[in-house]
Amino acid sequence: MNKYHKILNKIITKGKDQKNKKGNTTYLHNQVLNLKPIDLLELFEGHAVAKKKLKDELSLFMAGERSTEAYREIGVSWWDYCGPILVNSYPTYFEKLPKLIEKINREKRSSKNYMLFLGSNDTESNQQPCLSLIQFQVENGKLILTAYQRSSDGNLGLPSDIYHLYLISKKIDLKLKSITLYLANVHIYENNIEPTKHLIAGDPVKFNLNVG
Repeated sequence: MNKYHKILNKIITKGKDQKNKKGNTTYLHNQVLNLKPIDLLELFEGHAVAKKKLKDELSLFMAGERSTEAYREIGVSWWDYCGPILVNSYPTYFEKLPKLIEKINREKRSSKNYMLFLGSNDTESNQQPCLSLIQFQVENGKLILTAYQRSSDGNLGLPSDIYHLYLISKKIDLKLKSITLYLANVHIYENNIEPTKHLIAGDPVKFNLNVG
């Protein structure tokens, strides 16, 4: 069982139940997922993620594209419920990422923590980013990437966020040492519990998208 499947299994076996406007969930607080390159390989080989869509989505994020129509054109329809424009969402913050990556590649300072903050308080939003912070550190010529998530859908959001972080790490001219995620709330929606059990057992599954 890879590390990602282990955390899914932990949610199912030890999680607590919570009512949510998008649907009831089983959740855990303050979980840590530390992934080395071999763990990422196991995850991406054993778990289906929409790699091309996520790569194209990240490119639009970094370009600051806020029109949901533009995302639909690349086959990404999961933002449609937000309305025609993404307000104070991922593109607002990821458009700062290219300059930050350029700075990291230019400096590569082990004495400095490079930070990308996502989300701000008291600002109108139709989808506040679940990923709240990305930190880049350099240690002995290798990249350590750390992320904090305020909320994480264990089935759909988490593997997608991990793949985005992996794609971001590939844009930095350093060998990746690890990606660590601090998950303040990681959950599985009630209607995805049984499919998650099948996933852990190695069966092909399809999860339902809970939005609202």
